[in-house]
Amino acid sequence: MTLAEAISQFLFHCQYEKNLNQKTLKAYGTDLRQMNEFLAQSGATDTVSLIDKTHLRSYIRHLYTFLAERSLKRKVATMKSLFHYLEREDAIPVSPFRKMDVRIREARRLPRTVPIDQIAQLFRHVYAARDAAEDGTLKRAALVRDLAVLEALFATGARVAEVCSLTPDDVDLARGRVRILGKGSRERIVQLCHPEAIAALTGYRAHMQNHGSRWFFANRSGGRLSEQSVRAILRRHTKAAELALHVTPHMFRHSVATLLHEDGADIRYIQHLLGHRSIATTQIYTEVGESSQRRMLLQHHPRQHVLV
Repeated sequence: MTLAEAISQFLFHCQYEKNLNQKTLKAYGTDLRQMNEFLAQSGATDTVSLIDKTHLRSYIRHLYTFLAERSLKRKVATMKSLFHYLEREDAIPVSPFRKMDVRIREARRLPRTVPIDQIAQLFRHVYAARDAAEDGTLKRAALVRDLAVLEALFATGARVAEVCSLTPDDVDLARGRVRILGKGSRERIVQLCHPEAIAALTGYRAHMQNHGSRWFFANRSGGRLSEQSVRAILRRHTKAAELALHVTPHMFRHSVATLLHEDGADIRYIQHLLGHRSIATTQIYTEVGESSQRRMLLQHHPRQHVLV
């Protein structure tokens, strides 16, 4: 069996037996295609049963030269999954990764967030722009949609792909709740608790009621609004609002979690809101935030007792 054939069988297994989502399948396909191309260019064997740890170490060493730790870790995990699958299917006698101890230490970085005053500044700008736009124009329709997208991101703390994948049936404005399909096809319900967010989504739905799209957030042709389009919306409005930061949808997500924790929200509620499988993933938001740290130091630091 060639490596290309093995990859094809593995991706079939992931799609039709493990039922992985399209985003994961696309990432697996890219990772394994790149590995196959590297091994072919380096003159390695094309027979999957003859690929050994020497070949894989050479490829991992190559990846180390240009990838961040997280990306490298994901690609190695994909390769491990492929060879363990081939071992289970008796396509190879033993996975070469059983003889390798690959440990990639990922740098621990705190989430990047947006200060609440800059979030407020952004929302004020978009609301003002919407109100100034003339009814019935494409500009007004675009601003109504942009505002609804921003309110949805901030109200739910959802990933940008989760927001873009909402359908009209997922958004229950009468009951004030959103059904979100997260990673691993796990559903969660997020309550919409603020009238401003509900009003923005209701106004957007009224604009879209005759559009007939299967997606709640749609582009002009009725297709699914892409993640890249949402990033462009944020870039455009943060620039127009004269924010100092480069703001991304994921920074919105981090900001919601951090601000909730600083305000005393239980970490398990934050875990459910974000759709984390393990609370260990959510624990990063328990790091002392800057505002909490500043309040503590102003009140308790011994420097206040040192008189000069």
